[in-house]
Amino acid sequence: MTYPKELREATRLSEKSYPYMFFFNRHKGVKIGQSILFLHWHEHFEIIVMRQGSAIFHIDSQPYEAEPGDVLLVPAGGLHVGYSTCDGVVAFISIVFNGALFNDWVHDAIHAKYVSPYLEGRVQFPVKPLVHEPSCLEHFRLLDQAIAEFKAGQPAYQLVIKSQLHMLVTLLARTFLPKQLPERASSRYIENRERFKSLIQYVEARFAERITIEDAAKRLNLNPHHFCKMFKKLTGRTFIEYVNLCRMNEAERLLLDGTLTITEVAGRVGCDNPNYFTRLFKNYKGVTPSQFRK
Repeated sequence: MTYPKELREATRLSEKSYPYMFFFNRHKGVKIGQSILFLHWHEHFEIIVMRQGSAIFHIDSQPYEAEPGDVLLVPAGGLHVGYSTCDGVVAFISIVFNGALFNDWVHDAIHAKYVSPYLEGRVQFPVKPLVHEPSCLEHFRLLDQAIAEFKAGQPAYQLVIKSQLHMLVTLLARTFLPKQLPERASSRYIENRERFKSLIQYVEARFAERITIEDAAKRLNLNPHHFCKMFKKLTGRTFIEYVNLCRMNEAERLLLDGTLTITEVAGRVGCDNPNYFTRLFKNYKGVTPSQFRK
């Protein structure tokens, strides 16, 4: 598959000494409910800066609405996925960085007290900080500065961005750590997230096969009803919707490749009935397969 072959995303970061990267995401002609960020996780932290349109991101089972100016903090290892909540254009910037970016401060006592608990996962920032503390808006100006630095690429911009990200994390820690005392805040191990990662990875790899809700629930030792509720909460889609989305994303790729007929594409993604495939593709992509290929 293209989006993605593995649930665990091997996110490409910058050079080893500066493990971060900026991704400028812009989706044109989207429809309400269309996927704009495919379900995945990675070992890095991610900051989503909303620029245009509106969307809903499901991060570790919780939905977060985002409009221009909103900032979402995705914890390292967090499952996340996004869907458009508007028609037209949706644009957002993803700033992905590894905690190793701040290794220079590892022996600093103040860093160890305020920043390390977040880097080590002992506590986590609120996903949508502004909801809890409006003063964070002032801190988020550092993100605009970092984005501008990345785009300009002036000499030593890497060091400037590194400093800006560390300052942001430090200011957020100063704001939230007093409310998240280590003795009261566990590492918040996300059991549901870890249990479902292997299943979703399995679906991503074998979506063309017949996978029933009962089969999927059995893999996690859950009854089908409880499984369906948990899956919808985690991904924002029903299990059947998610399997079909995987199939239609692959169909889209195969149609663009142009080497297979529409009937052959339907068979490749597990739809033996071409008429059903056409209806399903139009439902998810807004056009028929033949229209899309044209």
